[in-house]
Amino acid sequence: MKVDLKKDAKRVVVICISAILMAVNIKSFVRTGGLYPGGATGLALLIQRVFGMFFHITVPYTLINLMLNMVPIYIGFRFIGKKFTYASCLMILLTSILTDLIPGYVITYDILLISIFGGIINGFLISICLWMNATTGGTDFIAIYLSEKKGIDSWNMVLALNVLILIAAGLLFGWDKALYSIIFQFASTQVLHLLYKKYQQQTLFVVTNRAKEVYEAIANVSNHGATIMEGEGSYEHRERKVVYSVVSSAESKLVIQEVKKADPHAFINVMKSERISGKFYQKPNE
Repeated sequence: MKVDLKKDAKRVVVICISAILMAVNIKSFVRTGGLYPGGATGLALLIQRVFGMFFHITVPYTLINLMLNMVPIYIGFRFIGKKFTYASCLMILLTSILTDLIPGYVITYDILLISIFGGIINGFLISICLWMNATTGGTDFIAIYLSEKKGIDSWNMVLALNVLILIAAGLLFGWDKALYSIIFQFASTQVLHLLYKKYQQQTLFVVTNRAKEVYEAIANVSNHGATIMEGEGSYEHRERKVVYSVVSSAESKLVIQEVKKADPHAFINVMKSERISGKFYQKPNE
């Protein structure tokens, strides 16, 4: 496990700030609206409410959240990366403790506003953690594991799993809060899709006279290969090369910049790849 003091210090600082904001979001938005945001957080809040309402026992959020994250943390250590999981453990622990300690501050009682803006904040904070090579825990570990093993963007699958938690909340405590919680989770997932694109792919078709240079530009930036095909320009009837490659959406902007440097006259067509099958390089988590 490599140690980069400057990079690791930046990661710890960002994670600590994210944990504070996540705890504030839970206390000021989620609990004010009585929502269940899905994942380990939503399940922890659901269990807390069940113990409080039916057994009149106040169980600390920290205890429940840490217990729920035991299996996901094992998945992280076993299949994703030790450094990644250590950073995630810091996020989970700080968020849990701060959620129990900091006082709640009511910003609004409008449940629709809470659902939308609370979800946006939640998705933004999850994205920040993922940029820092960490996660907020729970189903995030499962989503990353599935994305790396199956080569697909699996966050929508996690959304479907979270809906099951919300159905349980609806059956126990009423459907209005459960339905608003779905809005919260949907807003969070959409922000995550917009900001974090590591597990999304784009297909590049590059028409060029400098196929070798273009391929080298793609390989240097993304570590991906390419297929070079023969072509003919229909207007001038001149022989051209077509370089075909699939890259991560997070890398595509930089890849295109380098391709344009390699061949300023290249014609580039970028398309979203819904699903790929076969070997596709993913930069491993630490």
